[in-house]
Amino acid sequence: MAIHKTVRRVTTHVLYEMKLRGEKIAMLTGYDYSMARILDEAKIDIILVGDSASNVMAGHSSTLPITLNEMIYHATSVVRAVKRALVIVDLPFGTYQGNSMKALSSAIRIMKETGAHGVKLEGGKEIIESVARILSAGIPVMGHLGLTPQSIHKFGTYVVRATDEDEADKLIEDAHLLEEVGCFAIVLEKIPAKLASKVAREVKTPVIGIGAGKDVDGQVLVLHDMLGITQEFSPRFLRRYHNLYQEIKGAVKTYIEDVRSLNFPNEKEQY
Repeated sequence: MAIHKTVRRVTTHVLYEMKLRGEKIAMLTGYDYSMARILDEAKIDIILVGDSASNVMAGHSSTLPITLNEMIYHATSVVRAVKRALVIVDLPFGTYQGNSMKALSSAIRIMKETGAHGVKLEGGKEIIESVARILSAGIPVMGHLGLTPQSIHKFGTYVVRATDEDEADKLIEDAHLLEEVGCFAIVLEKIPAKLASKVAREVKTPVIGIGAGKDVDGQVLVLHDMLGITQEFSPRFLRRYHNLYQEIKGAVKTYIEDVRSLNFPNEKEQY
């Protein structure tokens, strides 16, 4: 029987076993108790407390402004709801780049204060010292290559990454580095499907894609995007499974009309 159908708690070891057996890994972002509880009861494998909270929860135009304290708040809320899923937390911009001791301190705070199961960092060779330092403390690390939103001002655009040979070669090299140093999984964001497939075949580490085609070991989407709560973001890789924006807006409008027309509360809805 498939591992994901029988496992009571998803661990990094479970993810490796899923890759070996060809079972796809399902991952979504989560930022609060109520939504995380639904995700966990639906048996999602991984909940990523993403720095995308900066966009969908706080209304910023990028992931850069969110702080470590804010990430800890969101992660603590998610962990309280979860019984089965693996909970991974993004280290926000400025908490790990260029200073491995700061990276370790940031990761330790997340692990101690939230009860999460690991952290995610963006980048390859340039942050490998920070990754190694965090791993030395026994903290699981998920890597992230390709389009790395924390580097948006370096790239200047959210277009597909690694389309030229040099950048593709560096991405493959970085993936191997992250595997060798001990990352338990790697996210590949918005890169050519053939390149992502090549990486997934070459490394033993589970590879999770977002805009990286189907031939990887799993998929991740931002929860608010796939549920249709956000409307302004429509990349090719996004499949909207619902249109909650319109449903919620419609429900609120109906509530307003019922209040104003004295239809709510009715005789059965009062004491």
